[in-house]
Amino acid sequence: MRIALGIEYNGADFFGWQKQSDRPSVQEAVEQALYKFIGQKINVYVAGRTDTGVHALEQVIHFDTDIVREDFSWVRGMNTFLRKNQKKTISILWAKQVDETFHARFSAIARTYYYILYVGKTSPACFDGQVGYYMHSGTLDVDAMQEGANFLIGRHDFSSFRASICQAKTPIKTMYNIKIQSNDCWYLFEIKANAFLHHMVRNIMGCLITIGANKKPVEWMNQVLLAKSRISAAPTFMACGLYLANIDYQDIDLPQTKPKLPWCLNLIP
Repeated sequence: MRIALGIEYNGADFFGWQKQSDRPSVQEAVEQALYKFIGQKINVYVAGRTDTGVHALEQVIHFDTDIVREDFSWVRGMNTFLRKNQKKTISILWAKQVDETFHARFSAIARTYYYILYVGKTSPACFDGQVGYYMHSGTLDVDAMQEGANFLIGRHDFSSFRASICQAKTPIKTMYNIKIQSNDCWYLFEIKANAFLHHMVRNIMGCLITIGANKKPVEWMNQVLLAKSRISAAPTFMACGLYLANIDYQDIDLPQTKPKLPWCLNLIP
């Protein structure tokens, strides 16, 4: 049978999702907990691989097994072993048996990322590793950033926002929405597309912040997009404020939850 899981994790102590031989990864931790729970070595498949230091509010994975458990048992059992070994940095949110045609990655039709940014003269120590930080004495121009972001909506070649090590077959993606909100020194960027290139969100963030700080005009974003060259864009922004928030699927009923935000961001209208 095929089991789908919704998982949440703090990526600060992991070198990304994908399993590596010499560094801790989220995939390795999940597979180890699964082995301790059911006594089988199983490979899990993920909706979207996250990079080093990137978090997830609701990642989706799946695996195949002949072990029969109730949905709630998968959640409780997996969390028992995850919390013994990972200091509660990974949690299983839900589990559901799905049809064998379902694939966490290939069945997905859209992904949504959040970027949480703090802007100020000093970095927020209590949120170290959890939010991005931009040192600035004032505020960022949200209207200018939104206007710049609007150039990216639609189907485009996103080569200018693609890391050199990206393994995607094509740089052409469809951007559905970019929404930017602020509350005092906090900024929330919501970015939704059918799929993303390696470092694509972080490279977009670098450009948006450059515009928001009035270092480049709004039209510069369109110039960067049309250049189809990584050297035309801003440097890659830090990973720690990036959260995989939601995976969209069509024609399947998963018990997905609304992404949870820190209290300061819930105040954003």
